[in-house]
Amino acid sequence: MSWDAIFGAANMLAMISWAALILLPRWPALLSALLYLVVGLLSLLYAGILVGLVTGLADPGGSMAGGNFSSIEGVQTLFSAKGGLTMGWVHYLAFDLFVGIWIARDADAKGFSRFIQAPILVATFMAGPLGLFLWLLLREPRARASGRWS
Repeated sequence: MSWDAIFGAANMLAMISWAALILLPRWPALLSALLYLVVGLLSLLYAGILVGLVTGLADPGGSMAGGNFSSIEGVQTLFSAKGGLTMGWVHYLAFDLFVGIWIARDADAKGFSRFIQAPILVATFMAGPLGLFLWLLLREPRARASGRWS
């Protein structure tokens, strides 16, 4: 399977999952499927790509020579290969969806309406840390008022 196909499949899975998280009723089975199946599958895909690239079993789709995480040039080198870019993107997809599920569960537990949740979840989908930051700002007064930080 090509890196383009893997990238596209992971993207499609994430987009469908985000749409379900934002638009559908939050049945326990849905949340469990998103967490354990989708985030789990994306995490497994990430691990498989990582192992494939590190062991040389997968063609990186470009040169990753000189790539590292200690300099911006090193990270740029890693992401310049299709395999490295796909691995990084799947990493973002898995973690952003995990954070989105946490936000949705937390917002439901704290009684926030879906109308308020939707833009925060969209922000988390599009720009993960921005959505998380917005949620942390919004949730803090309600969490403090309830006497809990969880």
